[in-house]
Amino acid sequence: MFFVAANILAWFQLNSQFVWEWWSARPVLSTLVFSFPVGLSFWYAVKSTVEVSGSLWTTKLIGFGVGNIIFALLTWLLMKESIFTAKTLTTLTLASVIIAIQVLWK
Repeated sequence: MFFVAANILAWFQLNSQFVWEWWSARPVLSTLVFSFPVGLSFWYAVKSTVEVSGSLWTTKLIGFGVGNIIFALLTWLLMKESIFTAKTLTTLTLASVIIAIQVLWK
């Protein structure tokens, strides 16, 4: 859940400028508002994942997979960019497989 929260916050930090014109002229404010919660969420995501898995690699791969899925969903919902292309669906499937391997393979 920390990876989900971190990636949602990171998406808004970087992409709010494209969703709402108001943010497009406020990069410093966006950085100030989102950086602390994004950093803290990623910190706890890595900490809790290493505690459960015993592997730093697991955090990288789960974070990568979750990040791709969150990015796709928010970009589809807020930017109206389709996720229903062969390339994007293949990438999302691979991201899901990466997460499943890290979580299920003992």
